[in-house]
Amino acid sequence: MEQEELTEAIIACAYKVHNVLGFGFLEKVYENSLKIELQKQGFEVDQQFPISVFYDETLVGDFFADLLINKSIILELKAVDNIGKPHEVQLVNYLKATNIEIGLLINFGRSVQIKRKYKNPTKKNLTGFQDSQDLQD
Repeated sequence: MEQEELTEAIIACAYKVHNVLGFGFLEKVYENSLKIELQKQGFEVDQQFPISVFYDETLVGDFFADLLINKSIILELKAVDNIGKPHEVQLVNYLKATNIEIGLLINFGRSVQIKRKYKNPTKKNLTGFQDSQDLQD
């Protein structure tokens, strides 16, 4: 399955979780539910995937991405009214600290909000990251 198909299948699972649960739960409820739904669909899911950040070959921080799908897509989940720039930056930083090329920021608010981030150092932009179009239902 190529990346575009994979992200679409993940997004479909997120919508299914939101349709069943609605909004108002804590992020962890959505994380656990999405993990179950993704595994039901045959995906390999690592929950609370560890990410180490190095500066000058010295470990300076440890973080955890909510979910890693098929060792190739980081999911950062939120349960807030609206996704903000700090949420996007968090995902971008996870991509910077890993060899993962694509990430999805999924918000389980009143409606599902999704932002894709691509790590693409060949693009001539300031951060080396490219946004896709934002998705909302």
